Amino acid sequence: MLQVAEKTGATNNVIVRGKARRRRVKIVRVFITLTTVGIAILLGRAMWDAYMIAPWTRDSVVRAYVVTMAPEVSGRIVEMPLRDNQFVRKGDMLMVIDPTDYRIAIDLAEASVLQAKATAENAQTEAERRRKLSDLAETIEDRQSHEAIALATHAQHRQAIAQLDRAKVNLERTEIRSPVNGWVTNLLAQKGDYANVGQNVISVIDADSYWVDAYFEETQLASIRDGDLAKIKLMGSSKIVTGEVVGIARGINVANAQPNQQGLAEVNPIFTWVRLAQRVPVRIELTNVPNGVRLVAGLTATVQVEPRSQPSRW
Repeated sequence: MLQVAEKTGATNNVIVRGKARRRRVKIVRVFITLTTVGIAILLGRAMWDAYMIAPWTRDSVVRAYVVTMAPEVSGRIVEMPLRDNQFVRKGDMLMVIDPTDYRIAIDLAEASVLQAKATAENAQTEAERRRKLSDLAETIEDRQSHEAIALATHAQHRQAIAQLDRAKVNLERTEIRSPVNGWVTNLLAQKGDYANVGQNVISVIDADSYWVDAYFEETQLASIRDGDLAKIKLMGSSKIVTGEVVGIARGINVANAQPNQQGLAEVNPIFTWVRLAQRVPVRIELTNVPNGVRLVAGLTATVQVEPRSQPSRW
């Protein structure tokens, strides 16, 4: 009887331990499930905040205006007191074109002015003299003819003055100065080269014109407004550049809108269940650039736009 009781007690203990083990396994499974669901909710919330509340994009580029210096007069370059990538200030001399021919043109124009002035004065004097003559000594036709000559010579005098002014302007244009503060870039010309009218010789990047074009998906635009704070991380720097949204583009290129050779709409086939969001440029004006950050047009950046009611995540 004692042995039977011991076996029964051992069996009961095994059953109890089995139930306890199954209970612990069930609790662990429930805990894992709840933890997974919680993590998924947190990740979903974080993604919602990232894309809708505080949208960000890694598809951004630094932009700047480039001033192309093309001479307005032709000639050989006799001075170029600069080097590639040099910083220049507004009004600094960039290059000088040989002014010899243009100085001679001024001398010739001044001589033409003096000659035209003398001719005009003589014609005016003659017209006034004939105007005082009696009708018997001078016919009306002769008077009108001399008055016309006086007017024509006066016009020639004014034309000569205009040509002199143009010659002076051309001489001034032999000295090319920087219209902005900025950096000379991609300088290929040198002293002794021949510069043609309208041909770009020097390019200057305007130091005061840097901005960032951030390309956001169309689904993110609803939470972006003009005046929103923007934080920018350049790929090659850990410092934060701050800016302000100043505009959202109102048009982008649509491939299907381009007609083919027959003038018909060219529609590209797509999968109806897969639609890629278009990216729209958002222009950001830089408001604070930390010391040590070098802005270069064309650099890539990551941009986060923070609506005024939302805190920063960086």
